[in-house]
Amino acid sequence: MELKTGYKQTEIGAIPEAWELTTLGGFVSLQRGHDLTERNRRCGEVPIMGSAGQNGFHDVALAKGPGVVLGRSGASFGQAHFCEVDFWPHNTALYVTDFHANNPRFAYYVLSSIDFGRYNSGGAQQSLNRNFIAPIPVPRPPTTAEQEAISGALSDADALIESLEHFISKKRYLKLGAMQELLAGKRRLPGFSGEWVVKRLEELADIRSGGTPSTAQPQFWDGDVLWCTPTDITALKGRKYLSETNRKITVQGLECSSAELIPANSIVMTSRATIGECAINAVPVSTNQGFKNVVPFENVDVDFLYYLLQTKKQDFISLCGGSTFLEISKTQLAAFSVGVPETRAEQTAIAAVLSDIDAEIITLEAKLAKARQLKQGMMQELLTGRIRLV
Repeated sequence: MELKTGYKQTEIGAIPEAWELTTLGGFVSLQRGHDLTERNRRCGEVPIMGSAGQNGFHDVALAKGPGVVLGRSGASFGQAHFCEVDFWPHNTALYVTDFHANNPRFAYYVLSSIDFGRYNSGGAQQSLNRNFIAPIPVPRPPTTAEQEAISGALSDADALIESLEHFISKKRYLKLGAMQELLAGKRRLPGFSGEWVVKRLEELADIRSGGTPSTAQPQFWDGDVLWCTPTDITALKGRKYLSETNRKITVQGLECSSAELIPANSIVMTSRATIGECAINAVPVSTNQGFKNVVPFENVDVDFLYYLLQTKKQDFISLCGGSTFLEISKTQLAAFSVGVPETRAEQTAIAAVLSDIDAEIITLEAKLAKARQLKQGMMQELLTGRIRLV
């Protein structure tokens, strides 16, 4: 491939001719954090910076900000965090305060862009050794002006991401408040009045269980019938509708087990170990035995019932009290009482308000995903010099 004018070939690919290819150890000075036990942890105003970022406060600063901390072990292995002020670097992290005359935020973005998973020196228990990662090649713009331009563009991308995250959090809080008021009848929508009625769930819907075909019978598996497990529900991450599952069974498997085909626009709800996680199945599905599935009667709005059941998770869990293995039975769920509007019209109106909020959250989450993807692309282009800002 022909080399672009103004660029040179290096071991990591083409970079601008004016840029230098150095090493991570030559780019910044990495140091290991310090022990901090409960005995010497003292309350103050100095942020404690560990592998997962800020984790409490201390009254002593061991590192002068600005600084970057890098997760050395644990779940936050290899994650970079920027700290503007003086801080206490925890021993779960490596940290940088000597940037070798480089722009600190630019250094933060460089460290954020490196896949440190390739440099694990701890085996099963991941560990980041500063001597082991020091030889990593790092392309560096020669002037702080170019570094500042790059870090400024990426900081703007981070600010957009942060604002979207904050807005989504506010929308979720708004939805929670609306659910607490509307689904308990504390706030009525215009045009509706009259007392709500208390009914058992078996008066609102048909409660159905699930089952698992024999795994020893291959003819029961990999068919056309969707077969839902709790993992399929948790993978939705709070989204309302289920339209696909990881596994499928055959019609024969359905007929030769206790699994039932749940009609579309019903509610599949986890009832074992993880209690009360719900989704509306947009298509017919079957489930394993870790579900109690709710098929609403004609006079019940499925979206309303979905939101209502979400507010009852803790009540469902309390029904399982005293059991080593949490599970709610079909009998317990059928006898569970809830307050509902007497008319389906009011149920539908309440569900419409909550569905609108959900739709706004989904739109914002799509914007957030796009913003994160855009930032990732910017990092790949800007930190290698494929796009120049000065």
